[in-house]
Amino acid sequence: MLKLFRREPGFYPRLLSLALPILFQNLITNSLGLVDTFMVGTMGQGPLAGVTLANIPVFVIQLMMFGIQSGSSVLISQYRGKGDMEAINRVMGIGMYAAGAVGLTFALVMGFFPGQFMSLFGDDPQVVATAARYARIVGWSYFFDSFVQVYNGVHRAMGNPTRGLYILGVSMACNTFLNWVLIFGNLGAPRLGVEGAALATLLARVLSCSIAVGWAVLDKRFRLNPALLLRPGGEMVRRFVRFATPVMCNETFWGLGTSIFPTIMGHMEGSEEILAAYAIAGNITNLCTVGMFAIAGAAAILVGQEIGSGNAGRVYSLGALLNTLAFLFGVAAGAVFLALLHLLVVPVLYPLFDLSASAGEICTLMLTMVFLMMPLRSLECTNIVGVLRGGGDVKMATLIDLTPLWAVALPIAAISGLVLQLGIFWVYLGMMSENVVKAVLGLWRFKTGKWIRDVTLPDLREIV
Repeated sequence: MLKLFRREPGFYPRLLSLALPILFQNLITNSLGLVDTFMVGTMGQGPLAGVTLANIPVFVIQLMMFGIQSGSSVLISQYRGKGDMEAINRVMGIGMYAAGAVGLTFALVMGFFPGQFMSLFGDDPQVVATAARYARIVGWSYFFDSFVQVYNGVHRAMGNPTRGLYILGVSMACNTFLNWVLIFGNLGAPRLGVEGAALATLLARVLSCSIAVGWAVLDKRFRLNPALLLRPGGEMVRRFVRFATPVMCNETFWGLGTSIFPTIMGHMEGSEEILAAYAIAGNITNLCTVGMFAIAGAAAILVGQEIGSGNAGRVYSLGALLNTLAFLFGVAAGAVFLALLHLLVVPVLYPLFDLSASAGEICTLMLTMVFLMMPLRSLECTNIVGVLRGGGDVKMATLIDLTPLWAVALPIAAISGLVLQLGIFWVYLGMMSENVVKAVLGLWRFKTGKWIRDVTLPDLREIV
């Protein structure tokens, strides 16, 4: 075991230099979600439940963007290992087309049919109406955000994750300030409530997109080639389809599947309290799992660049080390967060949201189950999203990621909550079952060694 941790000089500083900026990026993004939830939550459980409902499709949009970003990274990290900047420009161009199309489609649907669209996710008329007012405005923000996500993803895959950190930092500061102004009517602005939260998000995304465009034009380290961006070429499109599309489908269908969980909750008895609790628990969970996703993101970069550099023989031991570190991190983080749940979150944070006693109990139940599952979740996330994807084994990674969700977790949750009406404990237990199955299947695939592939080779052959 100790031999596994012995690496070449500079490895651990490099791992930290990749993981920490990704961690802070995720922290900024999820902190913004918590700030939005807190500010809207001060207006009561009704507005909070409405924004939570509206964020169900928003969550799917974000995952689709993440899928495009991650799919592009599979190629970019290995091309970076080879030093092929022209190919990176081509991949970036395809990613821009794909992300822009997704962002525009959702913007049009949420902008022109908000009521009809939101009614798909809940049946409480008041909650749906609130969600529609929010979605009508916030949907347009994801068109602008689509380009920022691809741009940040390219630099992350090339080993420069600090670029996205700076852009997201400015965006968060702007969004938080505008929330304070527009939600509550400060500095002479009208008091817009949930519409103010949506407008603040839209304006912040426009700002971040403007910064990204300006930075890209002035950047001398990585020069954009407009001809390659606009016309990436058929060969690269085929390569993108083969290796990036499975990742995009993975995140899209995972997001769709995951969005069904709050939809199930929205049709259960006491849905307003359950959705309010889920909104708070979800945002806290997102904050507490940023380290886990940072390790997974760094793993994908390290594994991909190692293969691209021609060092495939060292990739298996690298993957084993990263999976082990992820599991140990999950053990430590889960224990710390469980303690903080009862020492800080319940007595200090809950009162700020004006939760009912029942909603508070539901939120505590959800968070307890999440923290107990953190070691396994951290392991399976790094193994699937980081190691297997970074190694080019995108189809099997997609299968392992989606099958437990759709074949195990969703049926258990739906039957428990809607058919047997057993209550939120059994619904959440069904949700958690996904992580156990994914960990087992993912480790099985890892041990075969068949996941190590050089995706840049013309014949796309496996290299082990």
